[in-house]
Amino acid sequence: MSETNGPEDRLRLLIERIERLEEEKKGISDDIRDVYNEAKAVGYDVPAMKQIVKIRRMLPENRRELDMILDTYKSALGID
Repeated sequence: MSETNGPEDRLRLLIERIERLEEEKKGISDDIRDVYNEAKAVGYDVPAMKQIVKIRRMLPENRRELDMILDTYKSALGID
């Protein structure tokens, strides 16, 4: 069992963890891009899907507030 020899070892371990997590994040980003490409290949609208994903992440009260603001702005601009 190895022991850390001070702040330098702790820093090195933290940096190595960050590097591993960054690699995992890149892999996940690649996977997400592949899913969007698959969706596009079968005819789905990717920008609309991305918007839906963004909306689903929102809290319901924030989503309702956004909907009300958008409705107000669209009404003011004469957009259905």
